[in-house]
Amino acid sequence: MVGLRLDAAVARLEPGLSRARARRLIDSGDIRVGARRVRASHRLREGERIEGAVPPPEPAGVEPEEIAIRVVYEDDDLIVVDKPAGLVVHPAAGHRGGTLVNALLFHCGDLSGIGGVTRPGIVHRLDKGTSGLIVAAKGDAAHASLAGQFKRHSIEREYLALVRGSPGAGQGTVDAPIGRHPSDRKRFSTRSRSGRRAVSHWRVETRFREHTLLRVRLETGRTHQIRVHLASVGLPVAGDPVYGGGGRRALPGLNRPALHAAVLGFAHPRDGRGVRFEAPLAEDLERLLRELPG
Repeated sequence: MVGLRLDAAVARLEPGLSRARARRLIDSGDIRVGARRVRASHRLREGERIEGAVPPPEPAGVEPEEIAIRVVYEDDDLIVVDKPAGLVVHPAAGHRGGTLVNALLFHCGDLSGIGGVTRPGIVHRLDKGTSGLIVAAKGDAAHASLAGQFKRHSIEREYLALVRGSPGAGQGTVDAPIGRHPSDRKRFSTRSRSGRRAVSHWRVETRFREHTLLRVRLETGRTHQIRVHLASVGLPVAGDPVYGGGGRRALPGLNRPALHAAVLGFAHPRDGRGVRFEAPLAEDLERLLRELPG
């Protein structure tokens, strides 16, 4: 253990305990080095003793709700859901109920404490207005495995995005850091002074008169990445009121960003086998494409 970060050592000593939860326990003082509170990044030295105990999971504070969800795949370790547009992923201010977490707690019944008390089971997220595939973990080990894959950017993720405009090429890459907008803290931007590396690869699926359907593959996973990147190259996602796809040129009947998480692939936490899931385009977007002039 000498030389290991404390959070990594604790996760190794406690099978099934995710590194993220180990970090929270260290930050709260439940786990110490000797009698000292140290940072999760503390590197263990010869003779140092890890002390403390893992408390039982806190009550989730989120009530199960019988909300219909489309389950694409489920086993003892995880569940993959095709999320409808309009469904918030986890509770937050203004959305204490009616979320995907509430639905998962009702459907699975055993997620309390996994990944945090307000986000049990949640490994990643989709914006409220985005439809498509999302995976949730049923245990700490699965949560740690999936979270690690997202952190390493080894997850396969493809989205379908209907954008305003028509790119000159058939495919391309946007490689531009993303961070908080310099003047609007609720938005993200490629002009941020503290942006983090972000890469999106796109290719044309179908061209229409004023719009184009793109397939976008994420190499990284920053907040609002596709919406920010495509807007930055003059191809804003249709129906997006934040990054330039809404307003006076909004499409009739489209009340959300035309973005759909179509493909999700990863190594299964149990045995490492590759699994891959696809979700057909959401009905509202499928209907919109049928009505767009070619």
